[in-house]
Amino acid sequence: MSFLIYDLVFLAFFLIASSIFLYIRRKNLKREGLLYLYRTRWGIKLINYIGNKYKRTLKALSYVSITFGYLLMIGIFYLIYTIVKIYIFNPSIVRAIKVPPIMPLVPYLPQIFKLEFLPPFYFTYWIVIIAIIAITHEMAHGILMRRYNVKIKSTGFAFFPYFFPIFPAAFVEQDEKSMVKSKKFEQLAILGAGTFANVLTAILFFIVLLLFFSIAFAPSGVIFDTYATSTIAIAGISSINNMMLNNASYSSILEFSDKEGLNEIIVGNTVYFATKEMLENQNNSDDIRIYNSAPAIKENLSSIITEIGGIKIDSIDKLVDELTKYNIEDEIIVKTKIDEGIEEKHLILEEHPDVPGTAWLGIGFVSQERTGILGKIIDNFSFKEPHVYYEPKSGGLSIFIYNLLWWIVIISLSVAFVNMLPVGIFDGGRFFYLTILALTKSEKTAKKLFIFSTRFFLFILLLLLIFWVKSFIW
Repeated sequence: MSFLIYDLVFLAFFLIASSIFLYIRRKNLKREGLLYLYRTRWGIKLINYIGNKYKRTLKALSYVSITFGYLLMIGIFYLIYTIVKIYIFNPSIVRAIKVPPIMPLVPYLPQIFKLEFLPPFYFTYWIVIIAIIAITHEMAHGILMRRYNVKIKSTGFAFFPYFFPIFPAAFVEQDEKSMVKSKKFEQLAILGAGTFANVLTAILFFIVLLLFFSIAFAPSGVIFDTYATSTIAIAGISSINNMMLNNASYSSILEFSDKEGLNEIIVGNTVYFATKEMLENQNNSDDIRIYNSAPAIKENLSSIITEIGGIKIDSIDKLVDELTKYNIEDEIIVKTKIDEGIEEKHLILEEHPDVPGTAWLGIGFVSQERTGILGKIIDNFSFKEPHVYYEPKSGGLSIFIYNLLWWIVIISLSVAFVNMLPVGIFDGGRFFYLTILALTKSEKTAKKLFIFSTRFFLFILLLLLIFWVKSFIW
């Protein structure tokens, strides 16, 4: 039975159990606006204890909290700027992502939209992550409230009625009058505490992720992205799939190529291969890039190489070192990982077309280096060697825990950034308002800029939706 079945069973159990619990405790459940609020006093003793006992430490952390608030606000500005550029100028990327720009991350979203660049997202993940992120976020708000003597009315959980009770959120409800009477510095510290807690959560679980990965996974193969390619002039093509061509053109190549499998292309006395999709993506140019006729592509070698000649391959250096031991026309035994297990193939090495006298397999590696500031940060903190396959030591359990930890880190950071948007419904909205008020000393100006900021970002969302639709039409 796949984990999805267990997850759906857990989802059904959660729905039934939580519905029964909330029905029994329905006196504590009240509708306010778009939400049902279940008010309790859970956690208030802990909040009071920490808020009162560590006042000096919390005062120092208040400066850090506010600083992170501003950094995250700048960060979300940069992210939105980057996203807008992609939606306007790179519709192909938008089509590949498929998901609308305002679609929240809900259980099974990557599976439904077939987002292969994301790991699966289960309901079990969702509940665990909501519990970790929401509780730490709200507890941080509450602790700073207690530190600055802002009255806490209740704690509890909130539910969206249209999805009741699948998508919960935690809250710490402050007394609004008590909050407004506090100094601006104190209010800013309280507002920034939640996102600061999310950042700390991301850092903590990233460390846990590193440790878990080093224990639960082992380098066990090399992943190649493509077969070796060469650029050739279309005019030099003499035949495709045994169909002779005179004065070959881009359109004639497409006309005689097959949609399925590899197409054999002859240039002079040299054989090349190309898929139909590969040809179609080259935009009617005079030159095209196609696969060399090499051992790997002719034998349809799978993309994860685990052994060569009985020697385990766990890095590109090991792969290169092992291949240099062989000569042209030597037979090598290559083991690769496939869905069914391990596949063994016998290949005859051929001469490298660009390096005479050198044997080659004919595989290629596409650069995985990311661009932009965020891409550089991800690369610098990545703990996986590029093009290396890591075998989970405990099979599906290792993958399940790894993906859960990965999602906790990503969603913690996402919540931290999004929550500092200068929009009314987020902490960043009031954070922005208080900042403008402190700078201008004018409540009227602060309110005007707060309203403008909220409307501006709602307009940006509408703009993204328009370009998302446009990317699928044009």
